[in-house]
Amino acid sequence: MKLQDVDAPDYEQGATNDLPNRGNFELDRRDFLKVLGGGLLICLADIPAWEQESGRTFGSHELPKDVSSWLHIATDGQVKVFTGKVEVGQNIRTSLAQQVAEELCVPFDSITMIMGDTDLVPWDMGTFGSRTTPTMAPVLRAMASAARESLTEAAAKRWGVDATELMASNGKVTEKKGSRSVTYGELTHGDNLVKVVTDNPALTPATEWKVSGTPVPKAGCRDFVTGKHKYPSDIVRPGMLFGAVLRSDGFNATLESIDISAAEKLGGVKVVRDGDFVGTVAPDAYTAQRAVTAIHAKWDVPAQSSNQGLFEYLKSNPEIGRDEGPQHMAGSVAQALSSADLKLDEQYTVQYIAHAPLEPRAAVAEWDGDKVTVWTGTQRPFGVRDELMQAFHLSPAQVRVIQPDMGSGYGGKHTGEAALEAARLAKAAGKPVKVEWTRREEMTWAYFRPAGLIEIKAGARRDGTLVAWEHHNYNSGPAAIGTPYAVENQLIQFHPTNSPLRQGSYRGLAATANHFARETHMDAMAYAAKMDPLDFRLKNLTDSRLRAVFEKAADKSGWGRVKSTPGRGFGIAGGTDKGGYVATCAEVEIDPATKNVRILRVVQAWESGAVVNPDGLRNQVMGATVQAIGGALFERILFANGRILNPHFAEYRLPRFKDTPQVEVILIDRQDLPSAGAGETGIVGLAPAVGNAIFAATGVRLRNMPMAPHEAIPGVEQGPFRT
Repeated sequence: MKLQDVDAPDYEQGATNDLPNRGNFELDRRDFLKVLGGGLLICLADIPAWEQESGRTFGSHELPKDVSSWLHIATDGQVKVFTGKVEVGQNIRTSLAQQVAEELCVPFDSITMIMGDTDLVPWDMGTFGSRTTPTMAPVLRAMASAARESLTEAAAKRWGVDATELMASNGKVTEKKGSRSVTYGELTHGDNLVKVVTDNPALTPATEWKVSGTPVPKAGCRDFVTGKHKYPSDIVRPGMLFGAVLRSDGFNATLESIDISAAEKLGGVKVVRDGDFVGTVAPDAYTAQRAVTAIHAKWDVPAQSSNQGLFEYLKSNPEIGRDEGPQHMAGSVAQALSSADLKLDEQYTVQYIAHAPLEPRAAVAEWDGDKVTVWTGTQRPFGVRDELMQAFHLSPAQVRVIQPDMGSGYGGKHTGEAALEAARLAKAAGKPVKVEWTRREEMTWAYFRPAGLIEIKAGARRDGTLVAWEHHNYNSGPAAIGTPYAVENQLIQFHPTNSPLRQGSYRGLAATANHFARETHMDAMAYAAKMDPLDFRLKNLTDSRLRAVFEKAADKSGWGRVKSTPGRGFGIAGGTDKGGYVATCAEVEIDPATKNVRILRVVQAWESGAVVNPDGLRNQVMGATVQAIGGALFERILFANGRILNPHFAEYRLPRFKDTPQVEVILIDRQDLPSAGAGETGIVGLAPAVGNAIFAATGVRLRNMPMAPHEAIPGVEQGPFRT
């Protein structure tokens, strides 16, 4: 069939990821349609009533209000779905496809997700903030619903019947009381079926889901376990060379002198210098790195701060112009504290930690005239496109970024350093170039989760009723900073500071730090009131969803039925962020001789609205729990004078198999509520639950993360426990 044009920016169209690369990476609208072949094209004209990230910006971009080509149904019935969201291991390739299959009434296996290719998909801010499920899924569901309606109407027109007499299922339209049926492919072959969606198509309620809400296996899982899947570091292009980049001896260093003669003498090596950027290109990665090592550079590294005195530094170095006042303020905290029966004033700290993805940054860049295509692992393909456009003074049509499903990010791959480096080297070499960061580079030159100092004052009556809550966060961030507990008098504020290290997003952002401080403080208040920690929380909790996860986790873990004893303790913590509700119960054991902490069991209850894929959600929550062990007990970046002191896995401790406790996840499926994202909030409950369990076992209250580091820092106070 011939597909009609629909008003939309041409650069948002293109061929699909699985089509051969034709050299010219810019496809106009008609080329795009020819490559895809005949089929049904559903276009979105405006989406004001659908949940969006509207109003939020990233750099100079705003999320589009008018986008097209979210969905294409081919003549063979195969469905291609286009989204700027990317797969980073969180399994959204599966969950988004489930929701399209549900609304379109097609088999799950008929759907191919085209993700994160800037030539093929609508502009997208990026994959972060647990926003894919609550913001992208409704759009794709609406498009699929509209497509189903169009196909039903087309069948009704073909047969001369009313559309209400027909039903869609399994990729075809069938008469409810007759025997006729027609496949979607047959309907889209030979008819002009172009629909512009301007309203809100009816969506299938969760109570009637047949594909969504079920444990569909991970899409393409066989490719991942057999090694067939190509990660960014696996990409190979014809004639490709390998690149490496000269790094300074420390942060904020100035290059005083450089001698590249030894590197230039190595066979097949090209040294590239562009201002302060110096790199090498060679036929293999070893030679490229060897050439960088042969460069003699002298650097001036200024004196800089270290872990010692870090939190005093953060509090005394505010970022001028960014302190916007309290995030939450009600009543008079000072007056309420003056009359409170119980008062507690404490400080809590969290250190910088690394994202430590399994796959360090990697990129392959290939120039075709004045156009560049980059394959790289990023959570923000369009953001990396913008970086390349700015660096090389290119237009959007001259830059294509393709994101193969990558080896994890955890919020650490928002930026395109490796992409820019590969593009620079490829332009100089005149051939495609791959740049793969080493582990040391990843652990040194990527950004870190912010360190933070948190100060909390709280007051309560003798019966355990909270009357005052004051919470100040320095540098770590404002995520989940507001207390979910009912307290009339509040003063809660985030204070941005000048960080001594480069910092940025991390899974859960500052929600981990703020929950650690708040839930540890709540536990201490409970003991001061001589109340059970769970009872104290429930007494001050009116949020029914948070109450539900607390009660589920407590019941499943046996809370109150088994008591803590010296050396063995039970702790509880919980909270909410980004639409998810979590409660965690932890059981720990402390070796009396070595003071080693071992987490024996974790029970985590989770609720984030209607569950799209229970196995995928359970895996997300379980994975977040295991990852949280590192930050809770032993992960921290050690630094001094502009240098990272533990840039390898040999020195930077991550959770190991022996650290993994028995983890039990309880899912509460609220089919009466919209689905929320689940990638981040599951990480926040582990640290305070473990810390509270340690207190129950030993009487020692830990207020610094990590709580049980395996190495000492000169001049930094150490806790009594180790791992």
